[in-house]
Amino acid sequence: MICELAIKIDVDTLKGYIEGVPRLLDILGKKGIKASFFFSMGPDNSGKVIRRVFRRGFVAKMLRAKASGSNGFRSLLYGTLLKAPMIVASNPDILKRAADEGHDCGVRCWDCALWQDCLLELPREEIRAEFNRAAELFSGVVGTPPRSCAAPGWQVSRDSLAVQDEFDLDYSSDVRGVSPFIPTIDGVVFRTLQIPATLPTLDELLGTGGASAESVNDRYLDLLEPGLNVRSIHAEAEGGDMSGIFTRLLDCCVDGEMAFPTLGDVASRVSAASPKADLRADICGIEMSELPGRTGKVAVQRGGGR
Repeated sequence: MICELAIKIDVDTLKGYIEGVPRLLDILGKKGIKASFFFSMGPDNSGKVIRRVFRRGFVAKMLRAKASGSNGFRSLLYGTLLKAPMIVASNPDILKRAADEGHDCGVRCWDCALWQDCLLELPREEIRAEFNRAAELFSGVVGTPPRSCAAPGWQVSRDSLAVQDEFDLDYSSDVRGVSPFIPTIDGVVFRTLQIPATLPTLDELLGTGGASAESVNDRYLDLLEPGLNVRSIHAEAEGGDMSGIFTRLLDCCVDGEMAFPTLGDVASRVSAASPKADLRADICGIEMSELPGRTGKVAVQRGGGR
């Protein structure tokens, strides 16, 4: 079984969109690699991150990730002292470029801060309205409706999964786990395929377990396994100050003759797979759990395996 690395790129801020996405497109283009981009389509309310300050470990995580440097000091005022700017509407051509260059593009949400911090409090009607606003803008820019999504902060609920089913998506990447699966919560089985991130994020590894900027790529290479690996990156980090580290990792993977499917490619393979195929989707539960290096709980695949 060959080793595959699918790259999932989350775009949550204006800085990440305006600066990080074009840089990542340049890096990927030079190496002939296609990735899966997920865009927060509406306002950049980065300043509302202050709502998480009392979560255990949040301040330490911010310091490890040097969030003020990755996102920019001005970003930390958006939605509080400064008006929240619109992300994709500020320059639709960046999203269009990603789609035109053949990358797998989908949506995150409309308002990333609202989804990540308040999802469990939102009624289904509001979740549907949020997703519909994102889908309408995406369709207006790209010319076709989004076929995939990736929830901010790996936050899901029964209502959010039900809304995804209403939009008849090809797949979602909302959770952490080990293999593609069909999700179930409290006995309800949903239709939309989940393709989880299998690897820790850069901010989870930096400063924990002895990982540093100089050694983190070695850590990632150690974590890669035969079969499908999915790494979630941030346009603000790997498309910003950490772009050199990310580029060097890609160089190692290209030299190792790894394959780089998009998550859309994976979804197509799963839908066409026979019951005995290596890449198939079992029905698995989702639970909210803590992960090393993260604050709060995130959606995690329960059961399943390679």
